[in-house]
Formats: sequence, C-alpha cells, structure tokens
Amino acid sequence: MPLGTLDRTPPPFFKQGPSAVSKLMVCSALALFLMVADTRFRVAQPVRALVATVLYPVQWLAMRPVVLARSAAQYFESLESAQRWEEAAQRKLAEQSHRAHQVEQLALENDRLRKLLQLRERASTPGQAAQVLYDAADPYTRKVVIDKGLAQGIQAGSPVVDESGVLGQVTRVYPLVSEVTLVTDREHAIPVLNARTGARSVAYGDPSSQGNALELRFMAGNADVKPGDLLTTSGVDGVYPPGLPVARVEKVERRGDSGFARISCSPQALVDGARHVLVLEPVSPQALPRPGPDDAAPSARKGARK
Repeated sequence: MPLGTLDRTPPPFFKQGPSAVSKLMVCSALALFLMVADTRFRVAQPVRALVATVLYPVQWLAMRPVVLARSAAQYFESLESAQRWEEAAQRKLAEQSHRAHQVEQLALENDRLRKLLQLRERASTPGQAAQVLYDAADPYTRKVVIDKGLAQGIQAGSPVVDESGVLGQVTRVYPLVSEVTLVTDREHAIPVLNARTGARSVAYGDPSSQGNALELRFMAGNADVKPGDLLTTSGVDGVYPPGLPVARVEKVERRGDSGFARISCSPQALVDGARHVLVLEPVSPQALPRPGPDDAAPSARKGARK
C-alpha cells in the first residue's frame, strides 16, 4: 500500500479531546469562580457539611489510636503529678506537725520562764538562770546536772528553784557544770513552814514510798496538819529565802501505836520535767556578812583593855 494513502489521524478510541492547556485554563477559571462564589455566597457550605458528616466516622476511627495514646500519657502524667503532690503534702504536714509540737513546747517554756522571772522578782536574793542538762548517773539518788558552774559564779549550797517552787540545792560545783540534789532525794532535808498554821518542821526526801515525794518526820500525832496544806521555806537555815513553795501535804496517817504521824507531801516543783531553773545565792552570806579586819581589831583592843 502506498504511503500517501495512509490516514495519519488516530482512531476515535485514542482521541484525547481538548488539549492540556485548555483543560488547565478551564479548571483554573472554575476553581476561581467557586472560590469567589463560596467566599461571597457560601455556595459550597452545604457540600462541605455533607462531606464532613460522611467522613466523620472515618476520622473518628482514624483518631482513636492518637486519642488513646494521649489519654494514656495524660493519665500517667497526672498519676505522677498526684504522687508528687501527695509526697509534698505529707512532707509539709510532717513539718507543720513538727512546728506545732515546737510551738507547744516553746509556749510551755515561755510560760515557765515568765513564771520563773516573776518568782525571781519576788525573791529577795539575786540569782541566775540555768538549764538542766541531764539526770545524774546514780540510780539511787535524785540529782540533776545544770549548765552553770564555777566559771559562772555558782556556789555550793545554793538553792535551786523553778517556776513552781524549790527544786533542790547545789551540792557539787565543777568548772562548767553543777550537780543539784533534788528535794525528793533521801539525803536531802529542808526546813519548811506550814502556811496555814505557821508551824515549823523539816521535810525529808522520800523517793521510795510514793515515787517523788517528801515526808514530814517527827511530827506529833496530834499536830495540826491537814491534806492540802502548803509548805514553804521557813528561812531559819540561812540557805533558802523564806516564803518559797516547797510541797503540799497529800496524806496524813495518825497511828495509835506511835507518837508520830506519817505525813506524805508532793513537791511543788517539777522534779521530773524541769528544764529551766533559777540558781539563787545562799541567804547566809548576805544576812550575816563576815567581819573585816577593821572590825576585828577594835574587838581585840577592847579585850586587851579589859
């Protein structure tokens, strides 16, 4: 077949229609028209809503793994945060509880110190404050150790009081500390005065009968002593200032087979819990000053003249 007789056009099945440039221009114009129409007249809003409604289940299923992962991450994060908050709250609660105990202890100490200062103002003898360090090691005695000694001018025999009354007496003095024998020690005795009757007696430490107690010994069976009587220092020993509370009568036993009554007393001072005390100077050096050499010389001259 001659070449000139062949048809060079493609068959109808392979015809491409309009050119690509024409299609691009038509689609661009249509897209621009739709954008302008949607912007001005919202013509695509129903179509968009319909598409969104149809695709919502698909989106929901596609987002489930992401939502579950985020929920799990938030759960563990919130759990860790809650644990941190709980630990912080427990620490804060413990600190507040500790501070509350400290406040109560400080309030008690301040109250005792205020009472102690009031007692110091009433006392006629000078003194200095001290703190109880620990109890003595001897289990058969009732003694404590305070933080003042020879360096602070503490003297042996000095009375020791707290905010409630007489606590004891300094029996040993060291350079930096001192040993105080409590009024409940069996070797301790203190002259007392019954504030109700004015009768004088001597109170001895009696730690074995009723724990920390005192006992009035050698009191007649018919002595005028009643439970509740307040015993104060009489001042006749030249050591304790008069008028300091010592003990209160708790029990009086009058026995027919003995001429003496058995009288038990409870100390007014906190013999088991005192922490801050006041060490007073003995009364005797102030009441009876020692004569100087100038006073002794005239006496000697007078004796010589006689």
